[in-house]
Order: sequence, then C-alpha cells, then structure tokens
Amino acid sequence: MAESSGPERADAGRPHAGRPNALGIALAMVVVPVTMLALDSLRTFGDPMFGAFVTLETHYYYGLMALLLPFVFLRYPVLERAWFLPVNLLLAASAFGLSVFMFGSAETMLDEGWEFEAPRTATFAAYALWLLVLEAVRRAGGHTLFFLVLLFSLYPLVADQMPEAISGMAATIDQTAAYHTMSSESLLGLPFRAFANLVIGFLVFGVALQRTGGGEFFINLSMALLGGVRGGAAKVAIVSSGLMGSMSGSVITNVLTTGQLTIPAMQKSGIGKETAAGIEACASTGGVLLPPIMGSTAFVMATFLQVPYYEVAVAAAIPAVLYFGALFMQIDSYAGRNNVSGLPPEATPRLGPTLRDGWYYLGAFAVLVVLLLVLQREALAPWIATGVLLVLNQFSRAHRWGWMDAARFLESVGGLLVELLAILAGVGLIVGALSLTGLSGTLVNELLFIAGGSTLILLLMGALTSFVLGIGMTVTAAYIFLAIILAPALIEGGLDPLAVHLFILYWGMLSFITPPVALGAFAGAAIAGARPMLTGFTAMGLGASTYFIPFVFVLAPELTLQDGFMPAVLPFIEAVLGVLLIAASVQGYLPGLGPLTRFPRIARPLIGLAGVAIALPGLLDDGMLSNGVMFAVGLPVAVTAALIGRQARSR
Repeated sequence: MAESSGPERADAGRPHAGRPNALGIALAMVVVPVTMLALDSLRTFGDPMFGAFVTLETHYYYGLMALLLPFVFLRYPVLERAWFLPVNLLLAASAFGLSVFMFGSAETMLDEGWEFEAPRTATFAAYALWLLVLEAVRRAGGHTLFFLVLLFSLYPLVADQMPEAISGMAATIDQTAAYHTMSSESLLGLPFRAFANLVIGFLVFGVALQRTGGGEFFINLSMALLGGVRGGAAKVAIVSSGLMGSMSGSVITNVLTTGQLTIPAMQKSGIGKETAAGIEACASTGGVLLPPIMGSTAFVMATFLQVPYYEVAVAAAIPAVLYFGALFMQIDSYAGRNNVSGLPPEATPRLGPTLRDGWYYLGAFAVLVVLLLVLQREALAPWIATGVLLVLNQFSRAHRWGWMDAARFLESVGGLLVELLAILAGVGLIVGALSLTGLSGTLVNELLFIAGGSTLILLLMGALTSFVLGIGMTVTAAYIFLAIILAPALIEGGLDPLAVHLFILYWGMLSFITPPVALGAFAGAAIAGARPMLTGFTAMGLGASTYFIPFVFVLAPELTLQDGFMPAVLPFIEAVLGVLLIAASVQGYLPGLGPLTRFPRIARPLIGLAGVAIALPGLLDDGMLSNGVMFAVGLPVAVTAALIGRQARSR
C-alpha cells in the first residue's frame, strides 16, 4: 500500500527488471527484521522473541526507525553523483545511531520525563534527530510537505507571539526538540503508531498481491464479466483499477500500472484519449477509498477515532459503492450517448478459465475479509492472508516465485516502508506542535465562530480546505492536519465523527482528478498521449457525481452503517437515484430514455438540480428544506425535465 502523495514515485510497488542492486538487496534484507519486529509486537509467537530488549512500545517504534530511516537518505539521494555518496552514507549512519540511542534510552526517558526536560546529551541527540527527520520528509515527501512540517514543528517557539486566533502556549527550543523526539505525541504520535501497528501488514499484503499477478487476474476477471457490455472497456477499467487501487493505496502508481492495459483498450473501443485517461484516473482515485484495504490514511483514521479498523472499513463500504456506482452511471451514459459498444468476444477472456487460474487471489481476499470483519483480528489479518497467498501462489505454474522474485518483492516492500515512515514521522511533528501549544483547540473555536453555527458553511469550508491541502500534500498529511484542526469543529457542529473523517478523506482524494493539479489525470494523460489539462477537466466531468457523495454520507450518517443496515436503506435509495440523475445531467443521456440532445439548457440543468435535491439530505437547523420535502419536489422536477427531453427528441 503506497502512500498517495504529490511527489509519489512511479515505481512504488511496480516490478523492476533485472536483479536488485546493492541498495535493493539491503532494502530486501531489512524487511525481514522489520517483519519479525512487527509480528513480535503482536505476540504472534506467544512469548515475545525480543522480550529481553523490547520491553516498551517505544522500543518497537525506535527499532523500526533505526531499521528504516537510514534508507531514506540512500533511496532518495540529493545528488546521484558518486562524490555525494559519503554525505548520504553519513546521514544514514547518523539516523541509525540516533535511533539506537533513543532505543537504548527509552526506559530512562519514560522514568525521568525527558520529553519535558532532557539531559544535555539527550537534547543534542533530539536536535540532530529532528533535523534528520525534516530532511527525510523533504526527500521522500516533497517540498510542500517539508515546508509545512518545518513551519509547524518550529511553531511552539513563537506560539505566544502570534495573532490571537492562532496563538498558543510557547516552549523553548530545548523543550520543543525533546517533546518532538521523546514524547508519544509527536514523532512517535498517532501517525507513526498507525504505521507501526497496522499499516505494515496491509502494505505487505498489497505488494504480495501485485507481485504474484493479482493485477492481471483482476483485469481478466473484469473483462470476462463486463468486457462485452456497452462501454465494456471503460467498465473493465473501473472495476479492475478500483480493486487494484484498494490493494496499492496509491492513485498515481495504480494509474501507471493498470492504466498501461486499460487505457489502450478503451482507446481501441472508440473512447477518446482524454476520456480514457480521465476514466482511469477516476477509477484509480476511488480505489484508495474502497475497503477492505483502502489507503494508509484509513489506518491513521482508525487510530485517531480509537476504533477498530474494521469499523472504518465497514463505514466506507456504502460511500465506496456510491462512488463507483456514480462513476459507472457516468460511463454508461457516456457510452450510450456516443454509441460505444462492448469488446468483441474474441477479445475477452472466458470466465471459467480465468477463475480456475486465479481463484486463490479471491481466496486470499476472502481470508482477509473474514479475519477483519468476522473474527475482528485486524492486526493479524493481513499477515495470515499474505501467508495463504504466497503458499498457494507456489502451486501456480504461471506465477510461481523464484529467489529473484522473492528478493524483488522484499525490495518493493522495503521501499514503500521507507517512504511511508519518513512521511508519517514528519506529519507526526505537526501533530506534536499542535499538541504542545494547544493550538488545535483555539482553531476549533475560531472555525465555529466563522461558520456562525452553520453546519453547511462548515462543510463547505472543510471541502475547500481538504481539496486545497490535497493538492500540495500527501493525502495522509492533509488528512491528519484536518483531522486535528477541522474535524473537531465539524463534530462540535453536530456531525457524526466517523462520517466527518471520511468526508475529509474523500475531499482530499478528489484533488487527484481536479485541475489545476489533477495528478492522477495527468499520469493517465501521459499514457494516452492526451493533453494533460484537458484530461483533468474531462476527469472532473466524468467524476461530477462523486463531488456530491461526501456531502450525502456526512449529512446522512446512516450510510456509514454504524447503526446497522436497515436505517441505511432509504438514504441509499435516494442517493442512488440522485446520483443517476446528476450523471444523466452531466452526460446528456438518461438510461431508458436515451440522449437529451435538444433543449439541453432546460432539461439537463433541471435533472441535475433534481438529482442534488433528492440525494442531499435536508438541514432543518440551517433553514433548509427537510429531506422529505426536497425529495417530493425533486422527483417530479426530474420526471418533467426528462419528459421534456424525450418529447423534444421525438419530434
């Protein structure tokens, strides 16, 4: 599961040709002790194997840092030139030595409260580790995230001198350095704990699924099921990219892998290059929101909310269905309006042989889902599912691994672990600064004051802020920042906590298909040979319905299934109908009635507005109409507008 980020590397989780180089071999080797540490922390082997050394949770965290942080300076060198190698090696050695020092001092640190007042030697070590983490963030996370982490990590020094709206309790630089590196609220805070306790296992499972040929299987399965229907190539892209995106947790990586197959197939079926790239970008973006794996942000969310991960996965199920349902409706309307036929039978694999060759991928997924949702063993679930997958894969002649395949698998896992550790450690510094100064509480009060008690205004502010931060930051970084600052204000406004956190995550993800950045769309454009900006706007149009979905489930939290399935039935039906009408409005085609080619300025806007009225629950507290009234008005308007379009077309 790669981090979905702005500076995301295209090779994350992707097969490398040839033998691993020296760095790759080292990365592969370090994954073994990381895995042993992670499994040992879960008491997988009964009595802990490392019980003589790892007596505290912070021992485990500093141990992970000692194993992984040095590789940031080797995997992402400042310069590729040989003469700069000693500098990178020195930084790597320093990162290892400082992490080992913190590991060895963990018990004393806890007993004597070093996070508030540390000895001089420990303070100097804290300064050095702080600087190394900042440099690691700059290399792995990009300049935008680096400057944000830098500013926030230094904020405690001037917190009492800031304007009242953003003021907080100040701290000295010694106190700040010690708090950042030795407390459980900053460097080792919620983001790092989520990474250490949950993310590693799911990341290993995602890479294993990709490396054993899971991507090819899901594409073939999608083609066997949907390839022959109207717009089949596009619908295959939606299903296969959604499934692969859920495994990788990375929008750009997913576009650059599955897109190599799906985009040319769509173009051959008659879909324009900008549209093909836009469809792939929308599907890959939605994959990160699709249970059971989702992206690394979902695990951070579970840690923030202090709920089991399976609750987050269940809550995300209907929103994900709405997202992909909306995209499916958009594509079906597009295919109907443009007469895009399905793939010929000879171009689609047969379902039986496809399932016979790849049944064990579905079996591994089933094991994961049962362990997550039925047995609720979320920490062990990915490890067991990975073991099942790797064992069964060795019985497949087509995908059986050799030693080099295993080495490349471990190298891919190591690379993703290194990148994610650097990013989440850096984001932890933001969390620590807000915790040390008490700024988060101040900002919550200010946001509530600005919104004037209006939930709708708060949501619009949240959507805009999530989108803007999603442009320049990794999704996880943007989510954590907003989960601390914005989410409490929305919750204070009376909204459901889990729905609020999903709302923030969704809007951060939508930046991948929205200009001016639209990184997912631009990646697809590179494959299709399309114009990047036009592809971005095309993706935005194709995903138009999805922009309303976060408002739907945050205003109707029944859709997150926290109270069971039955309360969600009526809101779900209303949401599906509303999304269908919005898709018809955008594409100018209503399934069952056909294209709305005449008087579109009348019929299409009316249908779209009716769809919004039906899908979005009302807010009586904000002076808006209730949902029942909006539905009663919206449905007749939609029917009337559709009949106008049909009558105009039939004349």
